[in-house]
Amino acid sequence: MTERAFKSSKPAPQGKPGANRRPVQGNGEDVKPGDRIIVTIKRIGINGEGVGYYKRKAVFVDGALPDEVIKAQVTKVEANYINAKLTEIEKKSPDRQKPPCPVYDECGGCQLQHMTYPAQLRAKEELVREAFRRYAKLEDVPLRPILGMDDPWGYRNKAQLQAGLHNDQMITGLYSAGSHRLIDISGCPIQHPVINEVTAQVKDILTRLHIKPYQERTRKGTVRTVVTRVSKQTGSVQLTLITATRSLPEKERLIQAIRRELPIVTTIAQNINHADTPLVFGDETIVLWGGERLDEQLGELRFSLSPRAFFQLNPEQTVKLYNAAKEAACLSGRELVVDAYCGTGTIGLWLAPLAKEVRGIEIIPEAVEDARRNAQLSGAANASFFVGRAETLLPEWVKRGIRPDVVVVDPPRTGCDRALLSAIAAAKPARLVYVSCNPSTLAKDCQVLLQSGYRLEWLQPVDMFPQTAHVECCALLIKK
Repeated sequence: MTERAFKSSKPAPQGKPGANRRPVQGNGEDVKPGDRIIVTIKRIGINGEGVGYYKRKAVFVDGALPDEVIKAQVTKVEANYINAKLTEIEKKSPDRQKPPCPVYDECGGCQLQHMTYPAQLRAKEELVREAFRRYAKLEDVPLRPILGMDDPWGYRNKAQLQAGLHNDQMITGLYSAGSHRLIDISGCPIQHPVINEVTAQVKDILTRLHIKPYQERTRKGTVRTVVTRVSKQTGSVQLTLITATRSLPEKERLIQAIRRELPIVTTIAQNINHADTPLVFGDETIVLWGGERLDEQLGELRFSLSPRAFFQLNPEQTVKLYNAAKEAACLSGRELVVDAYCGTGTIGLWLAPLAKEVRGIEIIPEAVEDARRNAQLSGAANASFFVGRAETLLPEWVKRGIRPDVVVVDPPRTGCDRALLSAIAAAKPARLVYVSCNPSTLAKDCQVLLQSGYRLEWLQPVDMFPQTAHVECCALLIKK
């Protein structure tokens, strides 16, 4: 699970006129870009867009909500779908609300702020249900009610904000969807308030010291990205400035100013990224002042996070997700658990107190090092972590008589490698716990597993990222 950027949804005000053309008649094949159509929205799509049908062809409209009747202008026509722009709402959903964020329409980080939170939860349940109908061919989906938040704001414990200039003033924010226009998101309502406060103050300090943001066009300036992470356990902040150059102007004065004005910051680091790349971090990180790591806790587990280390962005909901995984594993203390795609080991370590042994597999060596360190911090002597591909190591272990009772997978958005699904089917664990950040690939993989002798017992969706279209899910599959 990684941080992700999401497509923007831009609701149009009611009563805004469309194109001058009359609404088209005929079938979906007659529609052309520029045409106006009238659509009844049925559901929310995977990117937060409204989904309806025009002459039996799916229509995707950003900013439209279920049960709304809208006028839209066609922007793209493909064989199986139509993209259209919302121009007028003829029948408004009772679930529509004014987005609290002033730059919601421009930023692209959220897609559902124009939708009340109870409606967001219903829409995300339907996203999971629809994915399993479509890809796993299941009409009766064993779906539990989604686990939402009591307060769905201010939950993100980390921000990675691009630095730039607007009217000769430094800003930090995100690029607007489909453009290279930087949107200042000061005071972002889904970021932890401390993140917003520290970022604003650091921006002021950089401005006072004339430390310029890096400009890709001119290749001048220094600071590419400001990264802030707050510990829920201690309240301390880890600050990392990602720079295009090794040299950092006014470095000592910068450190002094941050220490003086932001005593909550306990680490000031510099990461160097020379490359012209979409990747945020470069390979080299230098701690300029303070501790090398940020202490954090998740339930009873303890973590020590370097500036580049992955950690869940919403700890409150992560506990709910991992508890669902714990319930699915149903451990008695006698089981061997294999955690494929283990990352930094969080799920495996969550299960370790209840298992005989946990073995984690991860292809990224640095993540395995973090997992081993996290195991030591949490006293999980029965957890070990291995560098490699799960589809390779798991069959090797089975040949040696090391056969798992429970397998846990938490793959990227693309889902499990087909070779791993085959390896799991061959290993025949009694229980498979599948943690997913993409309902579509979860459903596709489950269909393969259902054909391999497993039964889908239940699905537990969790709202990890309120105000966005993202939904996590924990699935329990049992060997028949």
